[in-house]
Amino acid sequence: MKKIINLLYSTRLTAFLFVLYATAMGVATFIENDFGTQTSKALVYNAWWFELIMVFFIINFFGNIFRYRLLRKEKWPVLLFHMAFLFILIGAGITRYVGYEGVMPIDEGETTDLFLSETTYLNIVMDDNKDQAPKIHKKLLLSAWGENDVHFETSFGKNSDQQQKVSFDLVDYIPWAEKKLVEDENGEEHLFFVESSEGTRHEHYIKSGTIQNIHGILVGFNAPNNNATVSFFKEDGNLKMVAKEEGDWFRMADQKRGTINRDSVQNFQYLTLHNVSGLQFVIPRPAEKGTLKMVSGPKDDKKLDVVVFDITTNGVTERIELTGGKYNSEGAKEITVDNLNFRILYGSRVLKLPFQIKLNDFQLEKYPSSESAASYASEITLIDPSETFDYRIYMNHILDYRGYKFFQASYDLSGEVEQTRLSVNHDFWGTFVTYLGYSMLYFGMICIFFAKNTRFDDLKKSLKKMRAKKSAMAAIALMLFSQISFGQQNSHLQTTISNRQIDSILKANLVDEKHAEAFNQLIIQDAGGRMKPAHTFASELVRKVSQTNSFNDMKPSQVLLSIIENPRLWFEVPFIYLEKGNTQIREILELPKETKYARLSDFITPTGVYKIREKVAEAQKENVKNKFQKDLIKIDRRIGLLYSAIGGGILKIFPIPNDENNTWVSQPETAR
Repeated sequence: MKKIINLLYSTRLTAFLFVLYATAMGVATFIENDFGTQTSKALVYNAWWFELIMVFFIINFFGNIFRYRLLRKEKWPVLLFHMAFLFILIGAGITRYVGYEGVMPIDEGETTDLFLSETTYLNIVMDDNKDQAPKIHKKLLLSAWGENDVHFETSFGKNSDQQQKVSFDLVDYIPWAEKKLVEDENGEEHLFFVESSEGTRHEHYIKSGTIQNIHGILVGFNAPNNNATVSFFKEDGNLKMVAKEEGDWFRMADQKRGTINRDSVQNFQYLTLHNVSGLQFVIPRPAEKGTLKMVSGPKDDKKLDVVVFDITTNGVTERIELTGGKYNSEGAKEITVDNLNFRILYGSRVLKLPFQIKLNDFQLEKYPSSESAASYASEITLIDPSETFDYRIYMNHILDYRGYKFFQASYDLSGEVEQTRLSVNHDFWGTFVTYLGYSMLYFGMICIFFAKNTRFDDLKKSLKKMRAKKSAMAAIALMLFSQISFGQQNSHLQTTISNRQIDSILKANLVDEKHAEAFNQLIIQDAGGRMKPAHTFASELVRKVSQTNSFNDMKPSQVLLSIIENPRLWFEVPFIYLEKGNTQIREILELPKETKYARLSDFITPTGVYKIREKVAEAQKENVKNKFQKDLIKIDRRIGLLYSAIGGGILKIFPIPNDENNTWVSQPETAR
């Protein structure tokens, strides 16, 4: 027993746990990148062995307090350090098992107290046409990599001696599910129909002998009646088309155009864009025989998942296929097994707040000459029996009320009414204990540098002795350092030599430091209405766009003045920072993988199209953004800042006389 205790309290175990913990988190990062957040949680973060690491940490830190007698006054800084880790780990445990979060979608003008859980559940309602059992909410955390072993049992019946057992077994899990036609000579013919309504691509498979309603337009393939607006049928092995409305077509291969006559049979042209009643569509290939099946597609958080369960009771088994996922609250299916009726939904659980929130107005601001969102905010009214008040929720400005925190997460403008999506977090005690641990850690790290009889105090004394005895070695080290610095300067020259022309133009037109110092005294109003000296304003601009404090040995104010004086040149200056490891954005821009800074011109096509506009718009709508989407939004904001600076719209230095809101404007705005 003593050996076990010594092992649990040993510093070797501490080191091993830190290595194991870091390795697990590193592996989880790669898993999340390839298979999504849910898989990384299922395999690592929410796994029993990862929680066991935390438990061993707590035991180890707690045991070291007594093993090294840290309760003594002279050891209090070290004690504080150990206690901080204990509080952080305990706070994490409270968050894991007590706290919860979700998303609250609210339409403009709507009042609600409901939100969707971040955790995914199998929501089950059972009845036997007489009595209904309490609702069952079974947590499901499924992995897109490897096998998922899910089995659970429940029972139905009021009396304990008349309980009817019911079991649920997961048969299949299909992440990012999409319908695909699997070739089968014995299957039905399907026509692959691609349309781009609402500005995005949609794929449909129209089965022979059926009619589909596609965005309000009836489309049929070998349909037995003439009810379809657009009908396709095969004749002598060729595909024919009849439309009840006039339209037109455009063949991309030779840029040829033509018309579609009403109620006229005509040969259909593959790989040609057709337009009938506002429905734009293409059929890329002839009809194929096969069977439609749900398969796992590329990783896409916008797609729903599919789960297949076997339900067994009284020896009778039935299978049900459910489509859903995180933040899904629709698509419940009903099934009867033996004498029991089931209504099952795979998705989020609908949770209720102890108060209501009304969305008065959703506000979206865009960057000048861009469709990218600069900021968005929700004007809400919180309605509680004890009090009612208005509040504005926007980025980094949260609503904290009765243990609930509301963040501005995303929005949806696709419907008739604007919709905001607020992130909801309820974790008061977990946050409080964790932040208390952070505070203790910070304070303990400061104290440990000044406390006596600590390891740091011993190191400090040893360093003093070494300095006194080895001054000659210090001189040699200085000489070596000088040679290394000279080598680094030569290396830097080699990496920047490709931009020599741009650098020479910038330096030739560089504003002298004396003039820049005078410019620093100028007062500028930023986008939020705050008044700042030009030096502060320029420093923030340089840091936000390039992620550095200076650029090419130019001070921030010199950079801003150069942008104002030579706006066209700054389209070609590699100034926009690209996040490390994000190869996808570099592929879109057709830049080498090692590129650290991009030019503004790199983001614009020769025809003036913003290359990442669509991907940025998609990323901003997502509730839960992946790393690529987060990086893309950051880069888009840097582009917006630089573009505003080049256009002069960012430099608000002219106050409007007698304006009630103390509004200042830029030079381009004065010309309007």
